[in-house]
Amino acid sequence: MPHSLKQVIRKSTLSRREQLPAEARAAYSATITARLLQLPEYRQAGAVLGYMNFGTEFSSELWVEHALADGKRLALPKVNRHTNHLDLYWVEDPENQLAAGLWGIREPVVERCERLAATSEIEFVLLPGVAFTRDGARLGYGGGYYDKLLADMAQQPVLAAAAFALQIVEQLPQEATDIKVQWIFTEQETIACVWQGSS
Repeated sequence: MPHSLKQVIRKSTLSRREQLPAEARAAYSATITARLLQLPEYRQAGAVLGYMNFGTEFSSELWVEHALADGKRLALPKVNRHTNHLDLYWVEDPENQLAAGLWGIREPVVERCERLAATSEIEFVLLPGVAFTRDGARLGYGGGYYDKLLADMAQQPVLAAAAFALQIVEQLPQEATDIKVQWIFTEQETIACVWQGSS
């Protein structure tokens, strides 16, 4: 039952997001990025993990540009089709080090990037997602890639998400493997997610 409910929420949220005009998405993304850049946990982080947006997502490439301009070490994910996990690579020059990969998402070109030796170097993570609740629950696209990645991290970095306000929902079915985010940034507000994370 929860699985089909997830599908329903995923479908309706994506359809609402697709109805946002491109100009609104661009304006909201700029506002969200400005909020993100103010977060002390982001400012203090030396190494950050982001992602490249696709479709009607928040424009994370804006944030990626700022992270590099801020002198941070930036890691980006690549789907490893053999292991079905995300491999992380350091990226300094997105223009030359990224190419369209799975689903047309720009991802690191293995030959041009250095792979992360240890995920423990990452201090701040910006996660993609379809829908979120105010207490930090996250609904992804269904691949489970990020849940696997985060579960493998010995030290939990600060987890944040950027989303349009229409992606905030009342509740989401949760499974034991789901990992919540601590911060959600929308064009309207910064949400500090109140939940008892395992300390």
